[in-house]
Amino acid sequence: MANSHGAPAEGHEAGTATTEAHGGAPAHHAEPALFGVLDATVWVSIAMLAFLAILLWKKVPALLTAGLDKQIAAIRQRLEEARQLRAEAEALRDEYARKIADVENQTQAIVAHAEDEAKALVAKAEADAAELVKRRTKMAEDKIAAAERAALAEVRAKAADAATQAARALIADKHGAEADKALVDKTIAGIGRLN
Repeated sequence: MANSHGAPAEGHEAGTATTEAHGGAPAHHAEPALFGVLDATVWVSIAMLAFLAILLWKKVPALLTAGLDKQIAAIRQRLEEARQLRAEAEALRDEYARKIADVENQTQAIVAHAEDEAKALVAKAEADAAELVKRRTKMAEDKIAAAERAALAEVRAKAADAATQAARALIADKHGAEADKALVDKTIAGIGRLN
């Protein structure tokens, strides 16, 4: 195969090899440059500067800044809303804490009132029970006294009846018509003397 100069490719490779074998640097190809000064690095730099100039001319940094400002404002607004929500949550927590404390106080007051009422009811029940026992005892005593009086009256009536029957029987045994006549006469005579 031949290169552009018509020499065989092997000689070119042999020349490179001899340069490297003698301790020399490998052959360096020159980069293309316009007027010998404007190489690829300069062209990239010019393109970058042009790009940045266009960005500045179209006010891209201002747009980016405005976008960032909007995001910052939105974040600030969200933070403010979060602060407000937190304040509202703390207010609700405090309100519910107060309500719970009030409920606990009311519960304690209700329990204390119920205990007082229970003690009053127990005391009233004890007093009523004592009064009932006293009344029942009085009624029982009255019934017993009435029963005793009735029994005593019945005993007296039976005793009087028995005494009357005994007296009748005695009189019938000891006094006949003759004894009665003598007794009546004696009594009449005693009356005549009194006058």
